[in-house]
Amino acid sequence: MKIFIEKNYEEMSKKAAEIFIDAIKEKPNIILGLATGSTPIGLYKELIRAHKEEGLDFSKVTSFNLDEYVGLSPDHPSSYGYYMREELFDHINIPKENAHVPNGKAENLEEYCKEYDEMIEKAGGIDIQLLGVGENGHIAFNEPDESLSIGTNIVKLTDNTIEVNSRFFDSIEEVPKTAISMGIGGILKAKKIVLLANGKKKAPVIKKLLNTDRVTTKFPVSFLLLHPDVTVIVDEEAYNG
Repeated sequence: MKIFIEKNYEEMSKKAAEIFIDAIKEKPNIILGLATGSTPIGLYKELIRAHKEEGLDFSKVTSFNLDEYVGLSPDHPSSYGYYMREELFDHINIPKENAHVPNGKAENLEEYCKEYDEMIEKAGGIDIQLLGVGENGHIAFNEPDESLSIGTNIVKLTDNTIEVNSRFFDSIEEVPKTAISMGIGGILKAKKIVLLANGKKKAPVIKKLLNTDRVTTKFPVSFLLLHPDVTVIVDEEAYNG
C-alpha cells in the first residue's frame, strides 16, 4: 500500500488526477471505476481541465460507477447518475454508452446486479478503481456488518449513512433506504485501487487503516490490505487529524 500525504484538498486532487491522466494516456481504452460524493469533485475538475486545455481524450474510455440509490431515476438531482453528468461526463468526450452508472430503477434488481458484474467482466475488468471512505470504514455502500457481499448487490443503508447523505436531499425523509452497490469482491478485482480521503473527520479511519494488519467485515476498508496495488492519497488533515 502506497500513501501520499498532500498539503490540502487541492493538492490531493491534483495528485490523484496525475495518476488517472497518466493511465488514460498510456491506455486510451482504459476501464475506470468511478465514485461519487464530495471527495472526488476536485479530481474530476482536474480531469475536465486536462481534457479542455491539454486535449486528454476520453473517446475510448469506459467507466463503471460503484453505486446508485434504489428508486431514483438518472434525472433525479440527488441521483448519482445526475451527479456524474454534472461533475464529469457532460464536460468530457466520453461516449454516453460507455459511461455506466447502476440503474436504480431496474425492474428486477437482483438480476440487474448480476448483469452489472457481467458487463464489467465483458468489458475486460476495471483497470483503476477510485474509492472514497466513510467515517465508519465503509467503501461504496458496503457498510460494517457480520458479512459482506462479494458481487454487486442491494444494500440497506444504515441510519448514519442516511443522515450523512441527507445533505444532498431536501430532507432526511427523502433519502432512499436502499442502494445498489458494487461488492467487496468486485472492488478487489480492479487491477489498481486509488483511495482518497480529506479533512479531520476522516483522520480516525485513515489512522486505523494504516495501523492495522487485520481484515474484518466490521471495517470494510480493511479488505484493501489484501490487494497488491493500492494507493492512498490524503491531505494533511486526514493524516494528522
